[in-house]
Order: sequence, then structure tokens, then C-alpha cells
Amino acid sequence: MSTGPSSPARAPGVGAEEMSYVYAVGPEGPALDGLATRLPGVDGRPLRPVGGGGLCALVSSVPVDTFSEQGLAAQMEDLDRLEAMARAHHAVVDAAFAETSVLPMRLATVYLDDTRVADMLVRQRSEFQELLGRLEAHVELGVKVYADPRTAAATPPAAATPLAAATPSGGGAGRAYLRQRQAQQRDSQDVYRAASDLAARAARLAEGVAASRTVHRPQQGQLAARAGVNVANEAYLVPREHTAQLHRDLSALAEGTPGVAIEVTGPWAPYSFATAMVAEGAGGGGPR
Repeated sequence: MSTGPSSPARAPGVGAEEMSYVYAVGPEGPALDGLATRLPGVDGRPLRPVGGGGLCALVSSVPVDTFSEQGLAAQMEDLDRLEAMARAHHAVVDAAFAETSVLPMRLATVYLDDTRVADMLVRQRSEFQELLGRLEAHVELGVKVYADPRTAAATPPAAATPLAAATPSGGGAGRAYLRQRQAQQRDSQDVYRAASDLAARAARLAEGVAASRTVHRPQQGQLAARAGVNVANEAYLVPREHTAQLHRDLSALAEGTPGVAIEVTGPWAPYSFATAMVAEGAGGGGPR
């Protein structure tokens, strides 16, 4: 980030120790202008519209010290802070998406000032407008498939035959244990195969309706939303009029399949299909 007399003049509303945080880009007009007057951004900072090339970006000011590359790295390691920032960011995007078609920017997309934001809008006008046209009247549905062999045990623990009762002398206890372990492993493998098959069926079901599909990395640890192993994590770009029916059809796929669950989320603003296609200004990691 440049400093000193040669630094570009900062736009009104952006102080010397502040940068411009961009939430979403949409068509210029009263929809986003009005939203900016009644909705706060990260840390309760007021929003403002920044226009350029017939487009509008929703922007708020953020401190340089916490949104520089070093500052952002520290924030990303604080899960409570990261969650609060993500909630505020998504609240702005969701509110904007309810008003008009928008391109969600990734979390912590920052520019030196509003002038740089306006320049970015002008420079990427054709790409943004093409993408806005592609996403018009579409929403995102998330689909996650989970495998949990523990919930798929064929025999309840209370009904299982104790090893000692099966082998009074105790001599066959080791062989019985091995057979039991082998059966558990087969059951576990069956559950994972069933989960993979369900994920494939979900993709085929959505294929006839969705305009696009994105495959994300399966979630692990604290990111996983439920028990079991997340074996598939995908997103689909779906026309609004087909959203409710596809949601119901996908949610019903796991019925009658022990140990396998499917989670369908949304409809959301099309994060997976907007940010992935915008090369510049699509991610955080330092001011531009």
C-alpha cells in the first residue's frame, strides 16, 4: 500500500487510516442506494454506494490496521471474530440480493479507497454485467451428503450376543471378536458406498434443473455441520421457480438409507457462482 505525497487521493468518507470494504456489486440505481442508507456493515459501520460504469458497489470503511494483510491474517485466526465478520458480510449480501441481482464479493475484499473501487467497476464492467445477466432470477442451493456408520448398526447393542455366552470356554472369544470387527468394517464400507451413490443420484437429479454446479471440498472438523463424515459438498445454481421442488426432491433422497444423511441449504445469493468467476476483487488478502 503506497504512502506519502504520491498516494492517490481518498474518496469522501474514507479517512487516511481507513480502507474501503466491498460487499457486493449490482446494477446502479435506487435499489442498492436505498439499502445503503438503512443497513450497517462490518462492525456496525455505515454502508454507502460507490458507482462506476453503470454498476454499484456496496461499501463501508474499515480500519487499515485490522484489514491490511497482517491484520487480516490475525483476524482469520480468531474464530469468534471471523464468525462476527462473516455474519455481518452475509447480512449485507442477503439484503442486497433480496432487492436486486448482485455479485457477492468474498469475505474481506478491501481496496485502498472508493476511487479504486470505482475504477475496478469501470475496468470490469463487461465481465460484471455478463455475470449479472447469467445469474438473473437464479439462486444457490447447497447440498451436503454425510456418512455415519455408527447410526447404521443392523443389530441394537442390547440384542447383541455376548462373546462369553457364545463361547462358554472362552477359547473362541478372539475369533468371535474378529468376526464382529469384520462385520462392522463391512457395514461401514456399505454406508460409505451408499453415501457416494446418494451423492451421484443428487447430482443427476439436479442436472436437469440446475444451470450450473460447483464441487467444494468436503467439510471437516468444526466446519462440518453434523455428525458423520461429509463425503460430498456441492452447490447448484437453480432458477427461482424450480427451487422449492428441487429442495424437496433432494431432501427426500436419503429416506430409508441408514447411516446416510443429506443436507440441503438455501436458497442463497449465488456465492459459489459469482465469486469464482470474478478474477479481480473476488477475494480478500490485502488492499488493492
